[in-house]
Amino acid sequence: MIRRRITAVAVLAGLAFAGSATPALAHNSLVDSNPKDAATLDAGPQTVQLTFDQPVQDGEGANTLAVLGPQGDHWESGPPQVSGNVVTAPVRPLGPAGTYQVNYRILSADGHPVSAGLKFTLSKAGNGTPTPPDELAKFSSAPAQSSDSGGGIPTWVWIVGAVLLLGVGIVFAMRMGGKEEDA
Repeated sequence: MIRRRITAVAVLAGLAFAGSATPALAHNSLVDSNPKDAATLDAGPQTVQLTFDQPVQDGEGANTLAVLGPQGDHWESGPPQVSGNVVTAPVRPLGPAGTYQVNYRILSADGHPVSAGLKFTLSKAGNGTPTPPDELAKFSSAPAQSSDSGGGIPTWVWIVGAVLLLGVGIVFAMRMGGKEEDA
């Protein structure tokens, strides 16, 4: 009788976990970039190119890309352009030597925003000037900081749901077992 209850609990728990499974939220992932993350360059790039594993959704204001210099000023010179799974943005001639941060926020193929960033180092100072704020305001709502907001349902919700389903399964199995028979 005990074995039957344990088997029933195991079957119900398995069904609860299988029933709560949903398709994976397939957020886009960065698979390549130009410049590469952590690269050291003698001269600044004319464009930043980000390649993702899936197509990026396009639309006005849906995607942003910022190139921030060592003093936190912007160096992008136009809005990002999307072509399938590639996002590009023009960059002004760079100025001071140092670390530059490329921050992006794209609209993933599954509809969720994906934000992250990469860095590169300019080893030789250029003679460029940052994007003036009035020009930047015409085309950008660029992310000033990198964050990793994957969107979707938080993990803790799935854990709480699984525990509740398991608890209900155990209660149901215990009641389903009926009274023990005398042997």
